[in-house]
Amino acid sequence: MRHQIETQRLNLVTLGPALLRAILADDANAAQARLGAGMPEAWPGLADVFRLRLAQLEAAPADEPWLLRAVVLRSEARVIGVTGFHGRPGGAWLKDYAPEGVEFGYTIFEGYRRNGYATEAGEGLIRWATDAHRVRSYVLSIGPGNDASQRVARKLGFRQVGEWAHPERGRELVFLRALDAAPDRAADPPGC
Repeated sequence: MRHQIETQRLNLVTLGPALLRAILADDANAAQARLGAGMPEAWPGLADVFRLRLAQLEAAPADEPWLLRAVVLRSEARVIGVTGFHGRPGGAWLKDYAPEGVEFGYTIFEGYRRNGYATEAGEGLIRWATDAHRVRSYVLSIGPGNDASQRVARKLGFRQVGEWAHPERGRELVFLRALDAAPDRAADPPGC
């Protein structure tokens, strides 16, 4: 089952179990045929995320719309990154920041960065979750040295509300956006 969110330039397409298995098996032909878009030569540092999301999907197949998505640039019919939620709204890990909210993340591959794709993908996810599911708050967890992702977060209307220690990545900053908080478009230069 594929779920797709369309933005001005992008399709955000769910990565279901069969597609994740093909990617993890390094079967680019099968993955490309399933997705209908050109695949990257490598998925930098994403194998652990793919395995985690595959395990989530195997345990709860109906969660597919709430998990990982390929960011497909329509004009090139090419995967240029990944984005997605970490689970359904109201996850236990969100209780201190957004009890009924949802966390998401984004990665745009080298060569496609600084074109506004991460911001556009984030806006698409927020719009979908807000319009279709009435989600009112969103969380991002970003490494303190990841200035580009922090700029995207601010453009999307997020503000830093805390930090935590990720078991593998270490210290991360926690950003929150409430539904009624508007993005601050003047805070950062275009192209993030």
